[in-house]
Amino acid sequence: MSIPHEIDPRAHGDPRNRYVTDEQFYRSDRPADSALPEDRPRGGRPPTPLKHRGTWGTVALIACIILLIAVGIALFP
Repeated sequence: MSIPHEIDPRAHGDPRNRYVTDEQFYRSDRPADSALPEDRPRGGRPPTPLKHRGTWGTVALIACIILLIAVGIALFP
């Protein structure tokens, strides 16, 4: 691609058709010192292990659902 952004070759010499390169375009709205500090630095202390709730809550929930289904079948056969 010899002409950037596929400009019509007949209008290539027109001074109004001036396109900046990608680097110039993206650099135009960035501050001079655009390097930001890391918000989550790598390394450091190991992450704390996840704390899971016990299985009793899950067992109780499933037992209640099964009981509700059994009662529903028993009352409305």
